[in-house]
Amino acid sequence: MVHAFLIHTLQPRPGDEAGLCRVLYSRVFGSERLDHSLAECGPQDLQKERLGRKEQLLAVARQVDSACKLLHQASGRPASDFLIQLSDEPISLQDALSGVFRLPPGDPFCEDKPVLWLAVLSLGFVLVCDPQENLLLAENTLRLVAKCLLEHLKLLSQGSNVVLKADKTELILSKFLPHGQLLFLNEQFVQGLERELSACLSK
Repeated sequence: MVHAFLIHTLQPRPGDEAGLCRVLYSRVFGSERLDHSLAECGPQDLQKERLGRKEQLLAVARQVDSACKLLHQASGRPASDFLIQLSDEPISLQDALSGVFRLPPGDPFCEDKPVLWLAVLSLGFVLVCDPQENLLLAENTLRLVAKCLLEHLKLLSQGSNVVLKADKTELILSKFLPHGQLLFLNEQFVQGLERELSACLSK
């Protein structure tokens, strides 16, 4: 089971204040509560929980941002590779930086959770998984979801706004990550889902 999916900005260079990490889109699956001692939730409790979830996901995004910068520096690739490059050519995920790390209990979730991330130029795509999840399957799903989002939503095109395309993002997630469940996706099944997705998005 996937706990959460998010898209966030990546800071182009260390010390670049204009590129501070921001969560552009997030989706939390399941019903895990932040405070398990709350028997009943009033409006203030729900508001507090929503803010708590936002803080959790921002903490994850910042850790991904740091991990990405460290890996990028270790790769020896020029800094220009990390900046937005507008092009009509399809984005290749083959050379995209990616990684996985485990969050210990309490930082920021109640239980430990593995985090998988994929960095494509200025955007980070992240899956926060439950402890016993199949990470290889999660990585394949993350790459597939990122590929579909980049192709169908033109996220790296000039003037693109992830926030305004939340409905299409939800549609893509519902196909490849229904209710946070990872699917065993063979090539034929993926092709079928992509045809369905194209038909839905063209309406």
